[in-house]
Amino acid sequence: MTPPPLDGLRFAFGTLSVLPVKVTRWDREAARGGMLCAPLVGVVLGVLSAALGLLLLALGSSGPLAAVATVAVPAVLTRGLHLDGLADTADGLGSGKPAEDALRIMKQSDIGPFGVIALVLVLLAQVAALSQMYGDSWARGATAAVVAATAARLALTLAARTGVPPARPEGLGAAVAGVVPVRGAVLTAAAVTLGAAGAGALLGSYDIVRAVLAVAAAVGVAELLLRHCTRRFGGVTGDVFGSLAETAATTALVVLSLNF
Repeated sequence: MTPPPLDGLRFAFGTLSVLPVKVTRWDREAARGGMLCAPLVGVVLGVLSAALGLLLLALGSSGPLAAVATVAVPAVLTRGLHLDGLADTADGLGSGKPAEDALRIMKQSDIGPFGVIALVLVLLAQVAALSQMYGDSWARGATAAVVAATAARLALTLAARTGVPPARPEGLGAAVAGVVPVRGAVLTAAAVTLGAAGAGALLGSYDIVRAVLAVAAAVGVAELLLRHCTRRFGGVTGDVFGSLAETAATTALVVLSLNF
């Protein structure tokens, strides 16, 4: 039975953010709707991130400070789960150990050197890219924040497509792995790309191209990481999903910051 659309929205916002949304169903059908709605969570988080950045700029802050605030908002509104997933995945991949041992390392509460390096580099790249764009114009920085956050959650939708197995029988990864039909994933990707192009059109013709390339690059890099993790771990986990989101967001921001 197909769940009502609101069940999918509740699942998306209740699992991918700390916004006060109660998850009413935790089954595969609700998970399917939730992962298809994941980019909408990105839109909301991106808008909130851009709003804080713009508020600080309006109050006279520097571009770098606005960039830090913009990066901080999604971290806070996800309880840092995606950043934690990035660090854990980096530790698991960096360990060079067999899948079972690597998964055990990822479940540990501490953070290793590979996780620290990954976090530092990703956060620095995000802040640097946004700082440059806020320096160019407030509109460019705000648009980039929304596009990157949406592309990051699109990566989750695509990673939850049919054919991608879970690495463990339990956890969020197992709950959402393989729930999204390939056709639904493709249509969602097309919708996000068109939305990004529309956002870029508000700034200029070159920004349309930049926005489309940013989404394409974000999805492409996330796909490479997904395939590598699937080979190394035997499937996806909640940590892998978090790492995909942060990787996609960073890639999108870097591409959007390029002046070509």
